[in-house]
Amino acid sequence: MTWRLWAGLALLTLTASSAAVTEPAPSVWLGVVTYVVDGDTVHVRPLEGGALHKIRMIGMDAPEICQTGGQAAKQALQERILKRAVTVKPQGVDVYGRDLATIYLSREDVGEWMVRRGHAWSYRYQRDLGPYVLEEGHAKLLGRGLFAEMSPEYPYDFRRRYGRCPYQR
Repeated sequence: MTWRLWAGLALLTLTASSAAVTEPAPSVWLGVVTYVVDGDTVHVRPLEGGALHKIRMIGMDAPEICQTGGQAAKQALQERILKRAVTVKPQGVDVYGRDLATIYLSREDVGEWMVRRGHAWSYRYQRDLGPYVLEEGHAKLLGRGLFAEMSPEYPYDFRRRYGRCPYQR
């Protein structure tokens, strides 16, 4: 082998190993939902034991608990996953210290399920319409849940106008 090939392989190995150190893959884990705070936040206890995790479901935004549709979203999520075993796929931590994660019931993405049923919106960020924009459109077309109203208020707009609801456990 030439020195250039050796140097290229060494650089490739160094780059790959440093990427692996700086960006570890999130570890998926199993747990039981012990409490539903609202339509997009739950408490999950790992099956293997350990501390309870407060999880904000990523990719969707449910109405605030004191907002129209907030109680219905919480109830739908409770009926779907409370006291059930779920798979948690962590994605990070938010500014409130909650884990950001996708939650699966069997193989079903619970956030997608909530949006498809009209209990939440696909989470928007700047120009990104979020991962569940098609499910949201379908719920709107069928007038499901929140979308039975003429103009439901997006939670971000509600928080800007009224602030956050009183803290929920």
